Amino acid sequence: MSILAELLRAERRSLAPYAQHAADTRGRAHPEAAHSFRTDYQRDGARVIHSRAFRRLEFKTQVFLSGSGDHLRNRLTHTIEVASISRTIARALRLNEDLAEAVALAHDLGHPPFGHSGEATLDRLMGDHGGFDHNVQSLRVVEVLEQKYPGVPGLNLSHEVIEGLRKHDRRLRTPDGWVYRQPSLEGQIANIADEITYYSHDLDDGLDAGLLKPGQLDAVRLWRETRETALARHPELAGKLLRTYVIRCLIDREVEDVIIASRERIAAAGVRTPDDVRLCAKPLIGPGEALRPANRELRKFLYQNIYFHPRLAVMNRRACARLERVFRAYERRPELLGSAAAGRVEAQGLHRTLCDYIAGMTDPYLIAEDERLRGSSRSRPPRTAARVTSTARRPH
Repeated sequence: MSILAELLRAERRSLAPYAQHAADTRGRAHPEAAHSFRTDYQRDGARVIHSRAFRRLEFKTQVFLSGSGDHLRNRLTHTIEVASISRTIARALRLNEDLAEAVALAHDLGHPPFGHSGEATLDRLMGDHGGFDHNVQSLRVVEVLEQKYPGVPGLNLSHEVIEGLRKHDRRLRTPDGWVYRQPSLEGQIANIADEITYYSHDLDDGLDAGLLKPGQLDAVRLWRETRETALARHPELAGKLLRTYVIRCLIDREVEDVIIASRERIAAAGVRTPDDVRLCAKPLIGPGEALRPANRELRKFLYQNIYFHPRLAVMNRRACARLERVFRAYERRPELLGSAAAGRVEAQGLHRTLCDYIAGMTDPYLIAEDERLRGSSRSRPPRTAARVTSTARRPH
């Protein structure tokens, strides 16, 4: 028996009937022969990891600008954490871990430099040209912008990964035209894993960066209750060790709540197949009703005390002013775009092309590009060997 056949048999034995089995994939936009020892979803995850867009996430803002601190999250470490939590939830619910992980790995590929502030700036600049949304851009990355395989655009990912990335679409469609409401359960997992990750880890980074004082968190129900649980288990803990352990316990609590609540919803819905899931009016993966108010309170706290913090606001304004200057420079002089990007202008228009180009940049590359453009009115210099030695600072 081939390795692939054994992998597919193992899925049949271990996964729930409403899980998305790799053997039942609706395939890829451009058909490919099956791999000899990997399922389609295993291949999808590997394709994302080996993409240029994935590597560039290391130098893109999560909350704090790239380079702000050695221990603060960037967009890549955030993505890896989302993928880890996605696998944990999928395993507990007997769902397809490989598919859940592949969606999680790809979910932020479309984020521009400077995080959500950079996204808001690009959306404003593109207001008359279709706007900008990082979720839509993630799809553009995997369907159009990455060029990895001969004769096909994008990464040619499976239908189930693509539907997971369309998490905000109200109407989904299969290749043969069937219209439905929800992605697979695995596709739903990445969305909630993303929330759990930033609830907990943005708190961690806020404390590390000194934006938050531990005493501020005592007013937050989830933190207060989780801290009491942590101290009941380890009364000797204090200071940073206590804060670190509280965050670990908070993640455990959030994940366990999602697993229990989702299992109950799946049972109540009576779904028997992945397509039963797709016909549900609402997602089945998510937190329990009892924890939702506490999660909303925590989210509000994060916005008030971290995301809108005056110190971050100053940094973000300066960074986004750089982004706008680069955008306007390319708008005035399209010849400044690299040759690969310039080749797409005729097909998709100048503004979408330069938006794709800027969205693909890392924080440090955009800063360097702004400095270069402000310091010289000459055309882009040739890409010499010395210029491209640092691939982390090159856009696509």
